[in-house]
Amino acid sequence: MANTKKLPPFFLFLLFCCCFFSTSSPNFVPEIKVQQDKDEPYVGVNIGTDVSNLLSPADLVAFLQLQKITHVRLYDADPDILKALAKTKIRVIISVPNNQILAIGSSNTTAATWIGRNVAAYYPETLITAIAVGDEILTTVPSSAPLLMPAIESLYSALVAANLHNQIKISTPNAASIILDPFPPSQAFFNQSMSSVLSKLLQFCSRTQSPLMMNLYPYYVFMQNKGVVPIDNSLFKPLTPSKEMVDPNTLLHYTNVLDAMIDSVYFSMKNLNTTDVVVLVTESGWPSKGDSKEPYATIDNADTYNSNLIKHIIDRSGTPLHPELTSSVYIYELFNEDLRSPPLSEANWGLFHGNSTPVYLLHVSGSGTFLANDTTNQTYCIAMDGVDKRTMQTALDWACGPGRANCSEIQPGESCYQPNDVKNHASYAFDSYYQKEGGSPSSCDFKGVAMITTTDPSHGSCIFPGSKKVSNKTSEVANATQASGANTIRFLGAQTSKFDKNVHVLFGVTLCLFYYSLIQVQLS
Repeated sequence: MANTKKLPPFFLFLLFCCCFFSTSSPNFVPEIKVQQDKDEPYVGVNIGTDVSNLLSPADLVAFLQLQKITHVRLYDADPDILKALAKTKIRVIISVPNNQILAIGSSNTTAATWIGRNVAAYYPETLITAIAVGDEILTTVPSSAPLLMPAIESLYSALVAANLHNQIKISTPNAASIILDPFPPSQAFFNQSMSSVLSKLLQFCSRTQSPLMMNLYPYYVFMQNKGVVPIDNSLFKPLTPSKEMVDPNTLLHYTNVLDAMIDSVYFSMKNLNTTDVVVLVTESGWPSKGDSKEPYATIDNADTYNSNLIKHIIDRSGTPLHPELTSSVYIYELFNEDLRSPPLSEANWGLFHGNSTPVYLLHVSGSGTFLANDTTNQTYCIAMDGVDKRTMQTALDWACGPGRANCSEIQPGESCYQPNDVKNHASYAFDSYYQKEGGSPSSCDFKGVAMITTTDPSHGSCIFPGSKKVSNKTSEVANATQASGANTIRFLGAQTSKFDKNVHVLFGVTLCLFYYSLIQVQLS
């Protein structure tokens, strides 16, 4: 009988401790989080070499280190670049060019030689993480398709022989066009003419825990479906609920095209009875310049797409189908490849010009820092188009009231009073609140009526708060950029002080012991 009296308080004690550590402390990390952190998604870059006066391998690697770029993908296995990457922390995907698939797929000896020459000779000093066998073979070189899987299997056998198969994965990048009927995602399926190869590829990826590599470009989806796919959905811009894409079969809501493309891959894999292979986006991006037939290939759109893409990955947003799983992405590409053939956009996908100066400044403040000289924080929060005046007025009233935005400049007679309309006044108030909150993306929402832009909304004598905030820094940043010749790219997540965590744990233990002592006094 004595045990029955002690049991409830003891369980209350355990419940109290468990609740404290599990709900009160977002920084208390259970053991299962270790595996999640190990697989934390990242943003990498592709390095094409059709560039006039390309940096030497040594200068290229120094540039990558300056930019804090941690993951790159090469379209070959350039020995000089691989040597230069030795003893750095940069992880690299190397590639088997399309014109070598035939030889490797036809000979195990050739495959073993390739691994010895291009992998074993450099690993582990050079951190080779994966081998991309060909590039879009099934759609661009269909004649080589029958030898794709033999090539992959032969290369894998050579990795096994070198005892490197657990460190280095093998897959092949595929074009999005291998999927038919991609939207809604739940109806997507692989092109049946390729299903025999894809079935074997997925079985291989499942068996070796390798990813399915996909090249996914919302730019092309938008260009091929203008009038159907809105530009805002393609650029990851904030949407009102009415503008979200809805899968009628699953009722999943899609706020951007890339997520829909990734989920279409997962549904297609499921149709081939594969559910344990992750998607690795080996290419995605937006061109910054195009010819007359490509009016949406602009610097602003390229900046918006890549900046929002980076935020999406760093924030670990996942997809509607798999919110728990965020695909890593390689941006296409590091440099503008000015030697590429027309159309004009082919030469203008880069974040940097060939001389390593930036094509544009990415704006990702709010999800950790990506560019070191993105200290200007040149992003603004403005009112969206097409919102009714009553809803906009409600948001404006909140910003100037409870939000404590500085709305003095939109009063009668002040510099931002004209034009005297709700949308203009709301944009100023929204930006004031957004800048006050440090440019956090979550502070530019206002129930779906606001959006972040990289275009300065200042006009005439009306200078928006974001412009005021950066004006004193602009010249310093410009000089720093000119001196270094480049922006610095960082891949940093938010970090929590170990001291704060330790104090929280100590506080929790103290409370638990205090509560337990009260129980003992009561029972005695």
